[in-house]
Amino acid sequence: MLTFVHEYAPWLAPVLVFGLVVFVHEFGHFLAAKLTGVYAPRFSIGFGPALWSHRWGETEYRLAVFPLGGYVRMASRDDEAVAVLEGGSEEGSAAAAARLDPNAMMPFGPLPIPPDRWFESKSLAARLTIMLAGVTMNVVLAYVILTGVYLHYGRPTQSTSPAFEYVVPDSPAAGAGLAGGDSVVAVAGQPINTWQDLVARISASPNVPITITVVSNGDRRTITVTPRATPDTNPQSGAVRIVGKIGAAPRMLRHPTSFPEALSEAGSSSWNLAGLIFQEVHDLATRKASLRSLEGPLGIAKISVDAARSGLEELWILIAFLSINVAILNLLPIPILDGGQVLVNVIEALKGRPFSLRTREYILRVGLVAIGALFLLVMFNDRCRVFSGLC
Repeated sequence: MLTFVHEYAPWLAPVLVFGLVVFVHEFGHFLAAKLTGVYAPRFSIGFGPALWSHRWGETEYRLAVFPLGGYVRMASRDDEAVAVLEGGSEEGSAAAAARLDPNAMMPFGPLPIPPDRWFESKSLAARLTIMLAGVTMNVVLAYVILTGVYLHYGRPTQSTSPAFEYVVPDSPAAGAGLAGGDSVVAVAGQPINTWQDLVARISASPNVPITITVVSNGDRRTITVTPRATPDTNPQSGAVRIVGKIGAAPRMLRHPTSFPEALSEAGSSSWNLAGLIFQEVHDLATRKASLRSLEGPLGIAKISVDAARSGLEELWILIAFLSINVAILNLLPIPILDGGQVLVNVIEALKGRPFSLRTREYILRVGLVAIGALFLLVMFNDRCRVFSGLC
């Protein structure tokens, strides 16, 4: 499947990326619910009306219209409160009544749900296990993928030579005709010996055309490229400066790794990716980074297509990165997200009694507004990027 996406249909990459990351997350919740005995009548990839659905046993599996997430519907006091988000309630539906199975539990039949199969009937530990299982599965997915990448491709180290591993599509480098495999020998007529020299010369020329002389397969050519002005944050001081970037990656050397080494490298890489995401969230919260930097579905889809065109390794690494991204963002204490649900359940346990139905409905509405506002923001950002010049 991945080989087909890379070679023949890179536009299928967003489907693979979104589908795999969302499926693994929701499967974690679903598996934990089953193991703890919670009744889960629906497992859905996507929100809204169903495009396809089928019931096996006591669970209906479906693909829905809006593939920007997924959910596992469980027997819970919040079931009706969130039904509109998940695709609507079956209660009161004539079509649903016509499909009732006399031997099934609600909502597929008339049989009541046993008291011990409700989410709220479980211990706090069991409920937290269910809520954190999706995050855990995303971390496991990233770790497994990165282990496979290190085993198959080897451990990468950056070459010191000023040569390109690949060029990002639609970048200044790609527009100027540069390509993976090109070796830079001069910038503005001055010899270049190391990658650090090349980065320094390009960084110093934001929005200023420069000539780059490259050698590829014995052929020497000189092209003109205009580095794109890009904000760059100093990791130590937090200071932001504008530098030039052309969208080319350095050549990587591959070193074969054993299975234990691959496990260790995957752990380190997973930790580093998580650190980058935490830092980005911190920078957004402290306004060191702009909300304009957030990518929406269209932005992620474009990145997925570019990764598929660059190679399978880049596509696998993107999936691992997004999987950890989903895990961390789901831990934010926002109602509806896993972190918000964990916080509510812990507060209820400390209080010794649950929130009232009205309070829980208010909490869910706040979560819906927050997620809706975030969705509108990232869609606006995508619109600005896709239709450049409109914003």
